Amino acid sequence: MNTRAFPELPDLSRDDSLLLMRATAEFAFNSVVITDADHHIIYVNPAFCHMTGYSADELAGSNPRILQGPLTESSVINRLRHDLQASGSFSGATINYRKSGNPYLVEWNISPVRNEAGDVRFYVSIQKDITQLHAEQSTGNLFAKAIDAAYDGIFITDAEGVIEFANQGFEILTGYTPTEVIGRRPSVLKSGKHDDKFYRGLWRRLNKGLPFRAMVVNQHKDGQEIHCQQTITPVKNADGEITHFISIIKDLTDRVFAELKLREQASHDSLTGLLNRRAGEIDLDVALIQAVEKSATLSLLMADIDDFKPVNDTFGHARGDEIIKAVADILMEQTRKTDKCIRWGGEEFIVLLPFCGQDKAQDIAEKIRAAMAGETFGKVGQVTLSIGVTESMADDRPATLLERVDKKLYEAKRQGKNRVAL
Repeated sequence: MNTRAFPELPDLSRDDSLLLMRATAEFAFNSVVITDADHHIIYVNPAFCHMTGYSADELAGSNPRILQGPLTESSVINRLRHDLQASGSFSGATINYRKSGNPYLVEWNISPVRNEAGDVRFYVSIQKDITQLHAEQSTGNLFAKAIDAAYDGIFITDAEGVIEFANQGFEILTGYTPTEVIGRRPSVLKSGKHDDKFYRGLWRRLNKGLPFRAMVVNQHKDGQEIHCQQTITPVKNADGEITHFISIIKDLTDRVFAELKLREQASHDSLTGLLNRRAGEIDLDVALIQAVEKSATLSLLMADIDDFKPVNDTFGHARGDEIIKAVADILMEQTRKTDKCIRWGGEEFIVLLPFCGQDKAQDIAEKIRAAMAGETFGKVGQVTLSIGVTESMADDRPATLLERVDKKLYEAKRQGKNRVAL
């Protein structure tokens, strides 16, 4: 090892000089890695291990390319190889990856250590993680500090959509630390709740230089949905070219779920969980319009609990409520996901069967009737249903359809109850 690389210090022996230089590397703030002439790692200092997440034992004998990944710039690596062959030295910056897989921006230089004959024996590389520094310099140090303190989630991407900065509010809202998302795209937050049309509309506005604002369902790092009000604003340079996008996301999850709960309470029957009559009337209107527009079939069932008043009067309202809930459960079990089950009032129920002809509707009604007839309710014993079935016609209105199915229901009652009438 030549003295140009490791010069003797005044009044120190060569061994003391080497010991001092080793200690300097061990306690250095910047990361130090030394390889042999074939680029196999023979030494890393603690700062390098802290920066990369690898232990010294894991790195020993490896090639530094272990730190490269998808965002590592091939042009920088090609220049590194060229410079080392041409002059033995290199200086540059690119994205490397920690052991965890998270990217970071590194700035480093490489210098050769030659023997007395001038041959390269080792390469010494001094490296520095400049991820956050780069973000602050790109957006302005004061601006970065200001938005980092904001409660709302804020992140900044370059013109290609790669995240360059994320604040503390972003971490609180999404669960991702800035280090985990810098160098990645906002798609890391995709929940799958929005289709391609939504994203095409988003990019159409942004590419025109217009801000985009919408309610967006993002996904937290732990997999939970985050309902956000998100605003994305293009940033242009002096030439009018878009250079960055600033996104602000406000967590409205609690408010959204509160509104959904209120809507649920307003549209559903509190005892059975089925749609209530008000919501059912709206769904009937919509289903009938769709049936006409698409020339499709729509069938309607109306079910009524037989002799319910005597049961209620004799055994009490608690037992009556139990029977009503049992009917609701059977309706949900025996119908399709696309069907709508409605508590029409008291002991009366309606089922909307879109894209369903009368024959299929009769089969569904019969299954409902049989399932109810197979139940027993303690001292009450068997409780049955009478069901009317009808199919919509081209000139039907909700009132005419309801009138017709109501007549069928009472026809089933007159015929002896516990039956289906078409």
